[in-house]
Amino acid sequence: MTRRRRLRPEELDLWKQVARSTEPLPEKLKAHAEPPVEPAMSTPGKDAQPETLTRFRLGEKTVQTETHVFPRSTADRLHTAAVRMDSKAYQRLKRGKLKPDARIDLHGMTLDQAHGALNRFILTAHAKRHRLVLVITGKGAPHDPYTPAPRPRGVLKQQAPLWMAMAPLNAVILQVSEAHIRHGGAGAYYVYLRRPR
Repeated sequence: MTRRRRLRPEELDLWKQVARSTEPLPEKLKAHAEPPVEPAMSTPGKDAQPETLTRFRLGEKTVQTETHVFPRSTADRLHTAAVRMDSKAYQRLKRGKLKPDARIDLHGMTLDQAHGALNRFILTAHAKRHRLVLVITGKGAPHDPYTPAPRPRGVLKQQAPLWMAMAPLNAVILQVSEAHIRHGGAGAYYVYLRRPR
């Protein structure tokens, strides 16, 4: 906790000079003005009390708090997304019972190449009246234990669902879901398309 200290005489003189150089507020603004606060500087003094810690005895259980290094993953966001397609078809999709009409593999592409290829693929699939397509992104490189800062795996895996949530793809996509293990699992996405009008 920080304590307020009193201003030194030279600081107080400086404050008075600043106060003399100001002009008062017009009457109609005075009603909305905040009350004046005495200027004070906060510094941790020598006599500041340290924060109190709860006592801990050997063998006592601690209270676990959840700490997340990263924000929720893309897979977590997709699992909690609302189901906008028929629930029976969605259950069959999640179990890998539906066969994709077309697929695209984005392995080895840069972000720019993958974005353009994904847009062309999905818009073409929609024009061909496909309902279910498979987008293979890969899981990404394995985590390097010697990296100084942890980072999420798979740039394309993280980016592809964001691209599909933006125009022009969001107009033709009904549902995006992580693929079943027989179609690539965590390294691929099912994309269920809307019916063409």
